Formats: sequence, C-alpha cells, structure tokens
Amino acid sequence: MDYSLKTLGQLRPILLGFRKAAGLTQAAVAERLGVTQQTYAQLEANPAAVSVERLFKVLRVLDVELALTRSESPPAVAAKATPARSRRASRPTDAAKKRENW
Repeated sequence: MDYSLKTLGQLRPILLGFRKAAGLTQAAVAERLGVTQQTYAQLEANPAAVSVERLFKVLRVLDVELALTRSESPPAVAAKATPARSRRASRPTDAAKKRENW
C-alpha cells in the first residue's frame, strides 16, 4: 500500500503503522538499529527531528521503500519581487552564506 506524505507531521503515524504491521515492538526495532528502546521511542515520537540518514536506517529495518513522485497539483506561484535594497544591505551575512551552502 502507498502512503502520501505532504507534511513532516504525517510521518509519525506512518512509521508507527509500519512498525506494528511488521509485528515489531519498539525494543525489537531498536535492537536491529543498535540503539536503546528509549532512543528509538524518541525517534518515533518526533521523526521530523532526525537526520535523513537515520530515517533511512529505520525504513530499511521496517522493510519500507521510499518513492518520490511529482505532485499532480500546479507549482506554487513565485513570490513577488521585493524592492531593490541599498548596496550595503544586499551583501549576504555569514549566516546567509551558510544557509546558501547547505
């Protein structure tokens, strides 16, 4: 069965459902991941806070495949252009440079 995710908030119940459908307890999943049950419980409670790498490890343990598809809805409208800023204000800050490089 396929499940569509539109928000990170939808991830928790889906992970929980896959775990239960596989007949696994949190302790069993944690053991397969090499972590404590408490650590896995925290991940399952807030999967949006974990790295993509950890999420993929959980999906592999649950034997779940991730597939990305293009949405059938039209793309969002581009934001309106903002007025030009002064030369000084337009220089990127160190924080902005870091965000650009992620």
